[in-house]
Amino acid sequence: MATALHNLSDYKPFELAGAEKLKIGIVTAEWNEHITGALREGARSFLLAQGILNEHIVDHGVPGSYELPLAAQWLCDAGCDAVIAIGCLIKGETPHFEYISEAVAHGLMDVNLRTGKPAAFGVITVLTEEQALDRAGGKHGNKGTEAAVTVLRMLQLKAKL
Repeated sequence: MATALHNLSDYKPFELAGAEKLKIGIVTAEWNEHITGALREGARSFLLAQGILNEHIVDHGVPGSYELPLAAQWLCDAGCDAVIAIGCLIKGETPHFEYISEAVAHGLMDVNLRTGKPAAFGVITVLTEEQALDRAGGKHGNKGTEAAVTVLRMLQLKAKL
């Protein structure tokens, strides 16, 4: 749960055996690119720091967040071990925000369950651009980094089972 002025990107360090063999997809919504680009870089930096090879990071853009689940499905089908879906939805004056947020969340959950591969929800849903910037490397950390931590931890769990 988010708390005021707390960096939520702190995580418990962990070792990931065989990281150099993993293929991780990143799919990023181009809408609000100044924010999603920072989230993507947070995810990419963390993956590289954990030993994922640069050539094993499959990085693609899509027009908006609504397209993230299908692109995540395609990346899983193309051999990625996990996918990080990155987007930024900022609430406006119409219900569009709620429809897109719910569709993307359900779509990514379906990708997880259909493929048996982690598809992280690296989509920030905020009320203002300032809140988005705070979560894209600002005072609340980088949600892209958190999504990268999530997929690697899930792959670690799968390897243990």
